[in-house]
Amino acid sequence: MAAMHSLPETFGFAGVAALVAWRVYARIRRMVGRQRLSRYRAPITLGIYALLLVLVALPSLSHPERLWWLPAGLACGVALGVFGLRHTRFEAVRGEGFFYTPNAHLGIGLSLLFVARIAYRIYEVYAGDLAAPHGTVGFAQSPLTLAVFGLLAGYYISYAAGLLRWRARVLRAKRANDKQARDRQAHDKREREQQAT
Repeated sequence: MAAMHSLPETFGFAGVAALVAWRVYARIRRMVGRQRLSRYRAPITLGIYALLLVLVALPSLSHPERLWWLPAGLACGVALGVFGLRHTRFEAVRGEGFFYTPNAHLGIGLSLLFVARIAYRIYEVYAGDLAAPHGTVGFAQSPLTLAVFGLLAGYYISYAAGLLRWRARVLRAKRANDKQARDRQAHDKREREQQAT
């Protein structure tokens, strides 16, 4: 029999569900097309997911037998991030900036996996499953939550790190090319001056 819930709790779940739906929609939209790589997006992603990893891991420290699900998911997520980077199209357009087109299937699949975990949690709460972990801490300590979040965090951290490495490599190559062009111009100018004298 379904457990009875108070009106504020119901509104709380509805609010969280709306927020999650909005974020998933925004993430899926970003996963299906060409994206501009700003200077700040990847570092912010790294910072946020590193902080979230700590916040998700802290409640599980009292249950170390469950905590190993987080690094297991993280390792799988890193592997998926590396795979995703290999299937990403990168573009550096002079005068316009840096662009990348991620593998849409992988990003959408991971986002839907996260949505499925949230939907299953809502089902657990509203179905009155007594075996389900209760409260936010119980949810965070769930091995399923730890594994799914580890997978997502590993993917987004390794993907953001890969974007940063690619951007840095392109900027280094651009600086080297610009230096070669300046050196070549200076050399040509010296030769012209020598020929003129």
